[in-house]
Order: sequence, then C-alpha cells, then structure tokens
Amino acid sequence: MQTLILDGNSLTIETLVKAIEIHARISLSDVARGNVRAARAVVDRWVERREIVYGVTTGFGEFANVVIPPEELELLQENLIVSHSAGAGDFLPDDIVRTMMILRVNALAKGHSGIREGTLDTLIAMLNADIIPAVPSQGSVGSSGDLAQLSHIALALIGRGTVLENGKAVPSGEAMRRAGIEPVSLKAKEGLALINGTQMMCAFGALTVAQARNLADTADIAGAFSLDALRGTDRAFDERLHRLRGFRGQSKTAENLRDLLSGSEIRKSHIEGDSRVQDAYSLRCMPQVHGASRDAIGYVWNVISTELNSANDNPLIFPDTEEHIEGGNFHGQPLALALDFLAIACAELGNISERRTERMVNGTLSGGLPRFLARRGGVESGMMIAQYTAAAIVSENKILCHPASVDSIPTSANQEDHNSMGSIAAQKAHKVVDSVETILAVELLCAAQAIEFHRPLTTSRPLEAVLQIIRSAVPKPEGDRVVYHDIQAVKQLIHSGAINRAVVL
Repeated sequence: MQTLILDGNSLTIETLVKAIEIHARISLSDVARGNVRAARAVVDRWVERREIVYGVTTGFGEFANVVIPPEELELLQENLIVSHSAGAGDFLPDDIVRTMMILRVNALAKGHSGIREGTLDTLIAMLNADIIPAVPSQGSVGSSGDLAQLSHIALALIGRGTVLENGKAVPSGEAMRRAGIEPVSLKAKEGLALINGTQMMCAFGALTVAQARNLADTADIAGAFSLDALRGTDRAFDERLHRLRGFRGQSKTAENLRDLLSGSEIRKSHIEGDSRVQDAYSLRCMPQVHGASRDAIGYVWNVISTELNSANDNPLIFPDTEEHIEGGNFHGQPLALALDFLAIACAELGNISERRTERMVNGTLSGGLPRFLARRGGVESGMMIAQYTAAAIVSENKILCHPASVDSIPTSANQEDHNSMGSIAAQKAHKVVDSVETILAVELLCAAQAIEFHRPLTTSRPLEAVLQIIRSAVPKPEGDRVVYHDIQAVKQLIHSGAINRAVVL
C-alpha cells in the first residue's frame, strides 16, 4: 500500500496502522468527493438564504443564540479556530497527530459536515508533504470532541499555527509556503467541521489497541517461556478443560500455550515423578487471565473500528433533504469506556507477568534456579533489580487504571454539562500499553537467562526461536552488566513484532 484512499466508510485499524508505519500518501475516493461537494452546496444555499443554522450563521456553545451577520461569517470561523487553540502540555507525538489528521479527513469525507473540497484537499496536501502541526496534549474533556487539539491542527491549516520540523516548532505558514501549499481562508461552517470530533482519542485508541493485540500474543509467549524455565506443567492447558468454560480468549491462550510448549525437553525431563499437583496461579491460570484480557482487547477493537468511520461533528448535514440535525455524535463516551477497559485489561497482562518474573528470581519459588538468576550470587546481583523495575511499573499502571470515564466536569456555562474525559482515558491507555511492553521485556530476559541453566536440555522449538531472537539483541550474560540496555533491546523486539514473528507454530 503506497496510497491510502479514504471514503469515510471503509477505513480499518490494520490499514490505518500500516499507513502510519510507511507514511502512505492520502487521497479521497471519487464518491467521497461527490458527497463532500453535495453537502457544501447545501451550506452555501443556507448562507445565501440567511437561514439560522447552528455554527453556520450562529455563534457556538453558549453563544448559539447569537445570529451572525453575513459579512462576519468568515471571521466567525477563523475566530473559532483561534480562540479554541487553547491546549497545554507537551506536544503530541508525530504519529498521533498524523493519525488524527487522517481520521479527520475520513470523517469529513462522509459528506455530512459541509466542508469545501478545496479545504479538504489542503489538509491532505499537508499530510502528504509531512507537515505535522504542533498539537498540545492537554485541554480536551472528550465532549464536543477534542476541540483544543483539533483546533491546533486547523490553526496550522489556516497558516496561523506551528508545525514540528526536526523537533522544533516553526510557523505553519512558512512550512506550507516552502511546500507550495496555500493556507486556507475558512468559509461558513468549515471551522466547526474541522474541530468537532473525537480524532485525538480515536487516534490514540487505534494505535494503542493494535499494539495491545500484539501484546496479547507476546504475553502468551513470555508466559510459556517462564513456565518451562520454572519446570511447570502444561496439564492445566488441556483443551477439554477450557471448552467447558467457553470463553474464546481463554481457549485461544490455552491453545497457544500448548503449541508453544510442545516438544520441550525440559518438560519431558520432569514429567514423571513431579510431586507438584498444580502450579501457582500466575502459571496455571494464564488462559483465564490472558484470555480475559484478549477478549477485552477484542471488544475495544470493535469500538475503535466503528468510530474510525463515524460522522462525529455537529450539526450534521443531510444533503438529500437539505436538513441539518443538531446532536451529540462528538461525545466521547463510547471511546472513554472502552479505553479505560483497555488500560485495565493490558495492565493485568503486566501484573501477572511480574508475578512470573518474581518466581524466577526468588530462590524459594524457582524450583532450583539460582537466586536472582545470578551465576555467582553475592558477588553478582543478577536480575534482582530488573524485578524491582517491573514491580514499580506494575504499581504505576494500577494508578493509571483509575477510570477517567467515571469523571465529568461541566463546561461552556453548563451547556456542556456532561463530558466523557475520553482523551484522558486514551492517553492513559497508551502509556499503560507502552509500560506493559517493558514488563514483558523483563520477563523474557529472565526466562531466557533461566533457560540457560537447564542446558543441555532445550525448550520447545518455538521458544528456542524466541531465545535466539533475544540473543541476537542481548548476548548471553557472563556476569553483571547494565540491565537497562538489555531491557530496552528486548522491548524494541516486542514493539517491532520480532518476538511474535519468531514463533512459527
């Protein structure tokens, strides 16, 4: 895929993530262009007839009862962008802003917002020229959309904002002129069409849930690796047991674990004469815990997939009947609830992972592995502090999992008296998922080191492949060294998908 063609109806998380990864060019389908032109023609007729339409010929929010004279309609739209560019905090990452821009184009392409085709083309031209607005991360309450953040994108579009070039903020008008792009002079309804939407929370949601789905597989790999290192049993993963409960995610994880452990010489070496009837929950209950998170991630995937192709500004225009309907499709509640759930589900993958790490470094629980996996305990500390790091991050995740969606604070003189806080839920989920990558990296490092103590016995073929990938980035330890670098190296293997790709089941 070199070009992502947007039509407002068929965008998927997979194609969106791929487009971001390869910096695909963006274009509109011919059908979308026709729909955009039809909606704009309706707006132009309303303006010509001086009809009273919210956000077209009236003020915004609490000022909805103020009718704007025709000669000030363009000023109304520009003032909307300028006044709403009130974000704060660090700038959002480039990939999030680029995703926001793609999602806004896709929403506008549905032909229910009233934007001009030329304005949409300019936004696309910015994307294709890699002109990325500087967008502050704070200031959205997740209803009326992500107003502040989308306003900063629109501010760049009209040549009055800033964009990021090599990490530095430069005037957007200057960057656009260098790229041969003319800044937009907004007409009636266009400012509102550009900023009323859920694109920041949806951008975070799409990229994060894609990352989370990969992590669900990585968690199964790490868990199987640890179980074999701890000389655990795979009996608890019997298909018959999981069929009796019926949860799809649980059965999938159990199947993964069976496949990952099949053929392990370490397992065969103790399958007879093992006095343990059953393992600890962090090992035995992986299908139930990982599987529940897997199902939760699937639910969030479906929510985000729906929102990718939604019309979520206000008012929405219906060109066939020339009607406008004022409503609340910009409200982020569906995303807020789902993204809180995503953070909780992924935090649990980290929570149980850290418990397996603890069993590997704890000499009283590890089934004979050296304390802290150190070859010369006392002189060396081994993986002692790596477990501290995982434990600290797990505790931080617990704080981040306090749901944002249960909060609300009124805005706009109590006109907007219930807000979703979906933008906060989105950013928390993003941070939690990134942190779980680190926790799983610690577990994989410990399991890789623990497996070395079972030599000459080998683990299963899939897990030996994982070990080989880890050793390509982290050489076999011969003594203490700076563990930070090892954690970061394995985290990158997880993030890139290399760990998952190493497994051929």
